[in-house]
Amino acid sequence: MVKSVLRMGDPRLWQQALPVERFDTPELHALVTDMEDTMHHLDGAGLAAPQIGVGLRVVVFGFEHNPRYPEAGVVPYTVLVNPVLTPIGDAVDEGWEGCLSVPGLRGWVPRWSSLRYTGCDPSGRPIDRTVSGFHARVVQHECDHLDGILYPSRIRDMRRFGFVDELQCSGLLG
Repeated sequence: MVKSVLRMGDPRLWQQALPVERFDTPELHALVTDMEDTMHHLDGAGLAAPQIGVGLRVVVFGFEHNPRYPEAGVVPYTVLVNPVLTPIGDAVDEGWEGCLSVPGLRGWVPRWSSLRYTGCDPSGRPIDRTVSGFHARVVQHECDHLDGILYPSRIRDMRRFGFVDELQCSGLLG
């Protein structure tokens, strides 16, 4: 079921999400279905459970093509429960990000270039991947939500943060 997405300013978005303790339950599967439905309905690249008001460490992400990020490559669809991110090296890339909880805005955000992420799927099976590029950016963005972090707090230069249409008119955002 498509859920309402909390917007920046809602205090629930600043809270730490709790680990999932029981896997393969009807409640967890229902949460994942709601997250999938909501993400697809809004053309999101990903969604974290706190964005729909559920304080659990669950994220969904992935797409073959996304109209909000037409230049991005394919990111395999993933449901990641209790994720742990480990950067690989010190390299950082900056790139444009948006967020369903910060609608209509984009910002130039630094992220680790490559990382390893581990966690489980909703049935408790382990996930262990090493990724880079946009895939790494999406995972970091969604997992930030689990720690109460929204991407604007990571922006280094606020001149590179604004409304999508204004950034396009100024030539900053393609």
